[in-house]
Amino acid sequence: MIDYTDQTVLITGGASGIGKALAEAFKARGAGVIIADRQAAAAEAVAASLGGLAIACDLSDPAAPAALLERAFEWQGQLDLVCANAGYGRNKRIIKDPFDDAAMNMFALNLFAPFRLAQAYAAALTAAGQRGRLMITGSENSLSLPRAVRRNGLAAYGATKHGVLIMAEWLHEELRGETMDVHILLPGGVYTPLIAKHIPDPKDLPPEMHIILPERCAEIALKGLDLGLFYIPTHAHIADDMRPRTEGILEGLKALGLAP
Repeated sequence: MIDYTDQTVLITGGASGIGKALAEAFKARGAGVIIADRQAAAAEAVAASLGGLAIACDLSDPAAPAALLERAFEWQGQLDLVCANAGYGRNKRIIKDPFDDAAMNMFALNLFAPFRLAQAYAAALTAAGQRGRLMITGSENSLSLPRAVRRNGLAAYGATKHGVLIMAEWLHEELRGETMDVHILLPGGVYTPLIAKHIPDPKDLPPEMHIILPERCAEIALKGLDLGLFYIPTHAHIADDMRPRTEGILEGLKALGLAP
């Protein structure tokens, strides 16, 4: 189990949902936490409750990640872990999606911001002669087209999360443990404020939705870090959701006479 006493952890999107639960979990393990979020008042409230630092920022701005990392390092003179967690989704069927500024903003935040953070973090660690850890929040949508959301029009969101996965895999391969360890959290359904708008009481969640509370997601995330896992999935059904793609590719190879 990693001892986070006297360590500093930055959580983006830390004002609510998974990010807030992660901040609380790291604080319980002794870390000092930095809450970065574009919801300034909410970030201040969470940081105050945890004795941490709040930084208001919009990571869809290409210049924001480097500025955030600079401020985060200044707080305690070190930054032991960055949780690149900020992101959001939208519901649009591909045939009707205008791929407008809102869609591009989602790609900027979900896909490019984590890797701009990684670049800034690597540079800061090298300059300080330190070594760190980066955990990027992907999704079950990074791995498949989940059965539970197939009618929800999440194609563009899924594309951002597919992209996050392959770029995290490349980052993991390129660094090979140098400068920082890299991990990717792959949550299934989590009871975030968006879901709470429609189902105010988590006790009313239908079991077939397979939705867990943010605190459970954070618990799994920290266990994955303790174990040194690169892939940190949160739900058993993720493996079943991946099967149609794998089986489809194998069927194609057989049909083409290319199967091993």
